[in-house]
Amino acid sequence: MGGEQSQPAAALMSVPPVLGSPSGQRAVASTPVNTSSTRTNRIPEVITIPAPAVISDGTNIARFLPRPAQNVFEAQLALARIGISPGSLDGVPGPKTRLALHAFQLREGLPLTSALDPATKSRLLLITPPLTNYSVTAEDLARLRSVGNSWLEKSQQDRLDYETILELVAEKAQSHPQLIRQLNSTVDWTNVVGGTFVTIPNVERPHVREKAAMARIHLEERTLQVFGESSNLLAHFPCSIAVFAEKRPEGELHVAAVALNPNYTFDPDNFPESAEARELNRKLVLPPGPNNPVGTVWIGLDKPGYGIHGTPRPEQVGRAESHGCFRLANWNAEVFANLVWVGLPVFVEP
Repeated sequence: MGGEQSQPAAALMSVPPVLGSPSGQRAVASTPVNTSSTRTNRIPEVITIPAPAVISDGTNIARFLPRPAQNVFEAQLALARIGISPGSLDGVPGPKTRLALHAFQLREGLPLTSALDPATKSRLLLITPPLTNYSVTAEDLARLRSVGNSWLEKSQQDRLDYETILELVAEKAQSHPQLIRQLNSTVDWTNVVGGTFVTIPNVERPHVREKAAMARIHLEERTLQVFGESSNLLAHFPCSIAVFAEKRPEGELHVAAVALNPNYTFDPDNFPESAEARELNRKLVLPPGPNNPVGTVWIGLDKPGYGIHGTPRPEQVGRAESHGCFRLANWNAEVFANLVWVGLPVFVEP
């Protein structure tokens, strides 16, 4: 079993692809990419971000002229806008960013350097300012609640929502909280009130122009890629995989169900390492929310107990940490949910 099976709270969605049902025989070329053995973007003490004066200009739509990305942060932003996710935006040239650059270069027919070279910069265009201002609302603040430490405490809550306004703002901006802190060095995040303006990356969800024809999960690279009917790359996401190799399914699977804002059924049999699970010895249903164990989306696969889903810890996506399921950042899981349909082939490769 995958260990992360969810009981969906939303209705199942079954949508055929725009150009007909895909064939499981389609082959899509995928060139291996050499990345560091470190699978997560480690945050240095200082992230390279614009200076305060540049931040002000970076939110001015009237002054902005479309231009190529100028640095790693802007490249990450430009990639995220077109559905090639580098993970949480952080301004750090880590392995997830290199994998995203590689995917973009492969799609665009550029030299496969996995680096932000001049040719790649020239094709990664920013059409709108890289930064924007966001006003914290009373509704944002009303969502905040502490999340219980135990499975039992979580099951007794009304919702597993954001714990802090920094967490909410960072996820809204698809960013690492440390980047949000550095963009807003004067904000006291322990005392944010409604109407507070904060500067965040100006990231937009990619426009879904067609349904997927298939998806591929690369276990070694820890990525999920989505392709259209013409074998064109529609999306690229970092994903987490199972800690133990025997829990990693391989071969052709299919999407069996899609649920938005699902609840989660905690089965103690799937957590033998948990003392609490052994003591409870009964199933619990945890309510929906971004801090639900499967985040804001559950996409069930036709292997019982396995699925693709969101996570309450988007900064950690890209690791070997799950019990068998494939984890995406919530924002990427939501994009993927708009691309898939029940029956979609998902090929899991070494």
